[in-house]
Amino acid sequence: MATTSAIFAALADPTRLRILALLGAMELSVGEIAQVLGQSQPRVSRHVRILVDAGLAERRKEGSWVFVSLGARERIEPLFQLIERWEALDGANQWVAADAARLAAVRADRAAAAERYFAVHAGHWDALRSLHVAESEVEAAIGRALAGAPLGRLIDIGTGTGRMIELFAPAAEHALGVDRSPEMLRLARVKLAQAGLSAELRQGDMYALPLVSGAADTVILHQVLHYAHNPAAAVAEAARLIGPGGRLLIADFAPHEREELRSRDAHARLGFGDEAVLGWLEAAGLEGEVFEHLKGGELTVTIWLGAQPATRIREVA
Repeated sequence: MATTSAIFAALADPTRLRILALLGAMELSVGEIAQVLGQSQPRVSRHVRILVDAGLAERRKEGSWVFVSLGARERIEPLFQLIERWEALDGANQWVAADAARLAAVRADRAAAAERYFAVHAGHWDALRSLHVAESEVEAAIGRALAGAPLGRLIDIGTGTGRMIELFAPAAEHALGVDRSPEMLRLARVKLAQAGLSAELRQGDMYALPLVSGAADTVILHQVLHYAHNPAAAVAEAARLIGPGGRLLIADFAPHEREELRSRDAHARLGFGDEAVLGWLEAAGLEGEVFEHLKGGELTVTIWLGAQPATRIREVA
């Protein structure tokens, strides 16, 4: 753990103060920080490493990119309060306005990249959506399924563009989206920023999530399981994250025969029967139920819920 002297030593360089201020606005890649500061990536990486060693920042690799975010809240919040008081007395540093303008350019670059991606893939997504009930009805049903208890710590596995986080983060204590694809995470960052949400996003595999057991009160697998070659293992890994009294929600297709989805959209499984999903939930130590079948079009969307048995909750408590 970093000492107080190490923290102030880390902040002795103006560049590192600037980086900390930028991270207070949004999570950034090392390349984006370099773009805002007008410095080389190796130099920025060295400054980031010092901040990480002091516990003021966290670094996470996503594909070929390295993203940087603020460190633990209990360490960062008092520090920002102190800096704000000093700035109220002495005035903000001259680089604040310039950095904010260049940060706006980074946001614009992200949004442009997201628009290009959506333009390329919109046709495929529209074709799939046309086969089942409207997304608005699916999302409303998910809301009904989760309405019975507080969301608490929410984790969305396979978050994609972050839609589940966008819908439910405002009612959650903390929201985290996980996805294997760096491209999808970059899209999610743009979308959530445009919605004014500051949820945490991480790269991770659904079979080996980079999270401790019991890290969540609510876990969502929304239209993810049909990509899994081993869905039972994916359900078990999702269930591992659930703390006492927590819930796992799965929304996916019922069995169907649209074989072209394997080749066109990389679906590993053509839907799931209730018996199979309930069996996986039971094997993962959860009590499962079929919440709702949403019929409409050629594909039926089913919502399953898994919860810790009451006896297990009492034992943990």
